[in-house]
Amino acid sequence: MPEPRQHRPLSVARQLLILQLVVFTVMVVAAGALFIVDERREADRATSREVIEIADTIARFPEVAEGISAGDPVGTLQERAEEVRAATGVDFVVVMTEDAIRLTHPTPEEIGRPFTGNTESARAGETFAETYTGSLGPSIRAVAPVYGQDEELVGFVSVGVTRQRIWQGFLDGLPTIIGVVAAGVAVSAAGAYLIARRLRRQTLGLDPRQLRLLYEHHDAVLHSIGEGLLVFGTDASSQPRIDVINDEARRLLEVPSDRAARFDDLPETLRELARRGDDVRDEMHVTGNRVLVVNSDAVLWEGRRLGAVVTLRDHTELQNVLGELDSVRGFAESLRTQAHESANRLHTIVTMVELGRTDEAVSFATHELALSQSLMDRLTTAVREPALVALLLGKSSDASTRGVALTVTEDTALESTPPMSTGDLVTLVGNLVDNAIDASRASDDPWVEVAIRQEGSTMVVEVADSGPGMTAETLAHATQRGYSTKSDHHGLGLALVSQVVNRYRGTVHTESSLASMVVVEIPMGPGRDGTES
Repeated sequence: MPEPRQHRPLSVARQLLILQLVVFTVMVVAAGALFIVDERREADRATSREVIEIADTIARFPEVAEGISAGDPVGTLQERAEEVRAATGVDFVVVMTEDAIRLTHPTPEEIGRPFTGNTESARAGETFAETYTGSLGPSIRAVAPVYGQDEELVGFVSVGVTRQRIWQGFLDGLPTIIGVVAAGVAVSAAGAYLIARRLRRQTLGLDPRQLRLLYEHHDAVLHSIGEGLLVFGTDASSQPRIDVINDEARRLLEVPSDRAARFDDLPETLRELARRGDDVRDEMHVTGNRVLVVNSDAVLWEGRRLGAVVTLRDHTELQNVLGELDSVRGFAESLRTQAHESANRLHTIVTMVELGRTDEAVSFATHELALSQSLMDRLTTAVREPALVALLLGKSSDASTRGVALTVTEDTALESTPPMSTGDLVTLVGNLVDNAIDASRASDDPWVEVAIRQEGSTMVVEVADSGPGMTAETLAHATQRGYSTKSDHHGLGLALVSQVVNRYRGTVHTESSLASMVVVEIPMGPGRDGTES
């Protein structure tokens, strides 16, 4: 047997549409019914006022009192009553004596018979209306007293409209009422449809169960994933806003967890990415203390862009490891090159000894060693940090193998311990020198000059090169964030330099006095945590 077909649950928008249609229809129909009841009551009240006015007017005619007193021998009152009845549209005009004997009636056979109704209030001088079932059936009738010339009661006048005529008049106006009710239902249905359509776009056509599961899974995923997650939407002015931020993203971006995340809490580079809405892969962004790998994907619905999903991965430790690996790789390459050069020099020295030119062999062998040893001795004496000495010696050798003349100035000296950790010091100087070496190779005579000295309570690092130089705007852009590729000579290095400088409350700027120069100044006082470095 075929399996029973499972019906898909109705979406939230469709359920809302159905509920709104039911509620609106019931409300409009109920309002229409109340309106009909009220209209019928108003028709009765209007009929009562009308017959009272007509009866009271007829009772004031002098000929009516005279005709009652004379007993209407020639039927004058009957003729006048029928004329009034035809002119006013009422169903009967009955003129009667003081004893309530009819003198006029739409049905001639009823003339001379007793009036079937109440006259007590009229005898007391009051014109009144009542609903009564008489010879013509149920009707709304008014009874007015008729007085003679001496103000004595001589009879009564009764004017009435049958219920049948009132109902017929109401039925004649009913199509208009029904049309108004139908128009109300139609307008309500159109409004409900538009609301449901908008809600469908906002809920993506999901049913309540799917929305509940989506929220539960969304909440669980946000707290469980190890990557930072940001979801951007747009506000009424089409400006990006943060719709979702998970715990890891708050930690990486240092956004307080005790309040809602604001767009201004994000680094400028992420704000720019959110404004552009670009899809990016493994793009490097540098914050105050971290290097982040950023991926961004657009959120689309029916071809319309709703926002973007951005993931963040902490690349700081990996970047440090890669930096150390680059240094080791550079040292290894330098050693390989030096080994190659040493082999060439050794062959040259051996040959010179075999030729009996020992003095020249000794001079040739000790010249390069003396230069290297002189630089090592000078740096070891002037700079107290062994890691910095090793870094400068390694960079000097690396620059030499790449055809760049690297010089450490004579005034390089640090009287005190550097105001930062060894790792940050290596990051700062190493990236400045690497960028300078890369930039200098664009010139015909590449050179790099490094100066590290202490001026009062400030450590100054100056790195100049023969490259094209940087404007203040270029430096600001390069220190703000890194690039995913080294399309220019800045790369990620200057962003990491800026990160270290900001960490220790320093400054970085360019100087155009000597080709291209980057100057970093770091206070020698308390470190970033307030303790002595």
